[in-house]
Amino acid sequence: MILRTVAAFVLTVGFSLPFGSDATAQQADTGALLDRLRNATPETYKVIEKEVELAWGNSGSPAMDLLLQRGRDALETGKFNEAIEHFTALVDHAPAFAEGYYGRATAFFNLEMMGPALDDLRETLVLNPDHYGAMTGLGVLFQGFGDEASALEAFRAANRIHPQKPDVIEAIDRLEKSVQGQDI
Repeated sequence: MILRTVAAFVLTVGFSLPFGSDATAQQADTGALLDRLRNATPETYKVIEKEVELAWGNSGSPAMDLLLQRGRDALETGKFNEAIEHFTALVDHAPAFAEGYYGRATAFFNLEMMGPALDDLRETLVLNPDHYGAMTGLGVLFQGFGDEASALEAFRAANRIHPQKPDVIEAIDRLEKSVQGQDI
């Protein structure tokens, strides 16, 4: 029951909370890119996806961008505690920058700290409701919690924004069969 409540909060209320001015500006900057991503083909989506993620990774501050890069570098090398330190510094200094929360959620997940990962994914989506990576992360978490219906809902939300993402398409196909049953 608690998982269902958390899922409902994150997937509904979390998307409709007001944003700060930085988040609103970031959303406006990526709106055209996200429209292109929604209409991309299997051959073109990777280039547009990269553009979206580069836009999301630009905080507007060289110092904050450096903290983001250091956190990402630590993630890539498996130094998850170090990544958490960099991302925590980033969210402390730039609390309206969604990528700091998203990076930290990834590090928490890799350390099997699911509660903090869930909190940071929620915050990512409060700041950037179009963050298909955070929606996908929620789907993975809910699936790990055994809540396949909420996982399916999260993956479908990610798919509405990024319909070409192969891992999301596969997850939806798998979960639809599990949640809704198979045709005979």
